[in-house]
Amino acid sequence: QVQLVESGGGLVQPGGSLRLSCATSRNIFSIYTMGWYRQAPGKQRELVATISNVDTTTYTVSVKGRFTISRDNAKNTVFLQMNSLKPEDTAVYYCNTYPSKTEYWGQGTQVTVSS
Repeated sequence: QVQLVESGGGLVQPGGSLRLSCATSRNIFSIYTMGWYRQAPGKQRELVATISNVDTTTYTVSVKGRFTISRDNAKNTVFLQMNSLKPEDTAVYYCNTYPSKTEYWGQGTQVTVSS
């Protein structure tokens, strides 16, 4: 059974930065496109960024130019570097394959952007 474990969230002021990590016990990144998703209070979960197994990346419009998705296959880890954070980036962030698989949803990591 594959588990995805997100970490790196926290409280940060507007304009600040955070780096999220997503680790798994088995290397699925070379097989699947991976994605970072987020869910803000009262809103539906949305896709934030993806990275394919050949390192092609995509971003939702609201984070383009501020967030960078990357991965380290040797460490079975996917990262999301978040810069110039805004209050509207506040959400629980999750990683999963893209398209997502129900069995891969983890607990997520909370990101709060507030002064």
